[in-house]
Amino acid sequence: MSPSLAIYRGLKRAGIDFAASVPCVNLQELLTLLGEDPDIIHLPATREEEGVGLCAGAWMGGRRPALLMQNSGLGNCINALASLDMLYGIPLHIIISHRGGKGEPIVGQVPMGRLTVPLLQTLDIPYQAPASGEGEEAVVASWEEAQKKRRPAAVLLDLDYWRRA
Repeated sequence: MSPSLAIYRGLKRAGIDFAASVPCVNLQELLTLLGEDPDIIHLPATREEEGVGLCAGAWMGGRRPALLMQNSGLGNCINALASLDMLYGIPLHIIISHRGGKGEPIVGQVPMGRLTVPLLQTLDIPYQAPASGEGEEAVVASWEEAQKKRRPAAVLLDLDYWRRA
């Protein structure tokens, strides 16, 4: 199964029916799957914090939201996550393409790659970094945690994850 299909299947099993996204090359196949699914409202966002707001509104409207983005966007949405989702107990499932780690060909991705996990830990956002073949289960478990704790939870998908086709 392709890495994108595994994540998509996890989102479907979790009942995700709303997705906001900011593009990343690693997410392109997954975003296509979401866009073609008639049961999921998919709204591309111009910035990550806009996606946080869209997802919060979707949750208040009875939807199960996910935000898909590259880890460089985590820094862009810290305030929105803290002052909206975390303050008001809004579950948010964040699927993060984690760039900047081992094997990263673009040096500009490395600084945020190093800061992603410490930022999630500082924000007390639980995260999973699934290995090959575990993407679907990680997505389901992460959404369950977001709902239970009524806060954001994330799945980090590093370059090795995407290379495991």
